[in-house]
Amino acid sequence: MRTLKQEKTLTNGIKLKKITTAKSLSEVNGTIRVPRNASFFKTLLAYTGPGILIAVGYMDPGNWITSISSGSQYKYRLLSVILISSLIAMLLQEMCARLGIVTGKDLAQLTREHTSKWSGFFLWIIAELAIMATDIAEVIGSGIALKLLFKIPLIAGILITTADVLLLLFLLKLGFRKIEAIIAVLVITILGVFSYEVLLAGPNVAEIFKGYVPSEQIVLNNSMLYLTLGIVGATVMPHDLYLGSSISQTRAVDRHDPQMVAKALRFSKLDSNIQLVVAFIVNSLLLILGAALFYGTTSKTGQFADLFYSLDNSKIIGGIASPLLSILFAIALLASGQSSTITGTLAGQVVMEGFIHLKVSPWLQRLVTRLFSVIPVLIFAIYYQGNEVELEKLLTFSQVFLSIALPFAAIPLVIFTSSTKIMGRFANRNLTNILAWLATLVLVVLNVYLIFSTL
Repeated sequence: MRTLKQEKTLTNGIKLKKITTAKSLSEVNGTIRVPRNASFFKTLLAYTGPGILIAVGYMDPGNWITSISSGSQYKYRLLSVILISSLIAMLLQEMCARLGIVTGKDLAQLTREHTSKWSGFFLWIIAELAIMATDIAEVIGSGIALKLLFKIPLIAGILITTADVLLLLFLLKLGFRKIEAIIAVLVITILGVFSYEVLLAGPNVAEIFKGYVPSEQIVLNNSMLYLTLGIVGATVMPHDLYLGSSISQTRAVDRHDPQMVAKALRFSKLDSNIQLVVAFIVNSLLLILGAALFYGTTSKTGQFADLFYSLDNSKIIGGIASPLLSILFAIALLASGQSSTITGTLAGQVVMEGFIHLKVSPWLQRLVTRLFSVIPVLIFAIYYQGNEVELEKLLTFSQVFLSIALPFAAIPLVIFTSSTKIMGRFANRNLTNILAWLATLVLVVLNVYLIFSTL
């Protein structure tokens, strides 16, 4: 274990070790005041925000293709997989928020403190590569959206997305609440667009509800099982675990007051679950839209452009001949990519500071994080001369790598939140431990199977 200056402190009713490390995302840590004796809804509003930033990771461009492909091939049968994946996400993200609020440290900091120099370095590399893989999907999605909307060449669109880092720096100067508000608007845009388009499609509601009931065909049908693994593997992503444990600390909570900590945990859990329900609805709408567009047809569903042009076909949805549907789809894609890239950049800062304690100017740190992600995409884009079909193959590969990286974040999370030495009275209950280890084991097994199947 790493040797640092330590002291004893009374926290949450037990003796814990306090290691003198910098605060996670120090420029926004504890900057948002929360009421002590306000009404339920006023208190919930004060804690609402971090869950929104987390939820966008569960509805990023990488998830879009998987959900729509599932609907196009098997109609509503895989809605049950989206439901199960969302429940697992709720469990893990609640644990992340609890870890950050109780300990005052994020997952990256605690992982580094409880590992040797070389194992910590290895886990840092895995985390950085995972963030890079996540950002690749967002950058590609944003670049393609700009091309579809404004006919901007794909390479130029990718370069434009690099400027997200400058937008993030500007928003941070205005306060973390501004970032939460911007992301909330983007999420509402995505939800509104797909709700409208699915409403026009007029799906069979009874069949939709039936789709949320798991079927044995999911396991017996190899092709369906592969798509199932893709949904699960692309839903729970490592960077969201690191980010969730950090941004839960943006609220000013007195950790020496067990009652206030318990209250913060309660409302942070509500915030997280409410926003992840929204992500669940969006992913369900994507699958339903995929079924409406492509089920029973020979149309391709592998590229964003196919979806864009299919929505402009009056024979597909509601018999309405209007380019509005395709434009709304591209706007939603751009909103998804932009919101996800902003949160991905924040996650990159959390990982870099937590694992290697890199102290540089915030603008330089975020620029380096973004360049790590954009450079590989640019290399591929230039090599393939802006061919979006080839770039989306890179997007698929990035999702596979996320499957590899997930256990390296999920397993430490379960270990730390299960420890009474670290969490005190707020450690996982027995039922939570069982569910957490079971979910982690299932994720690991399914992701390993996905990797070997893909290779």
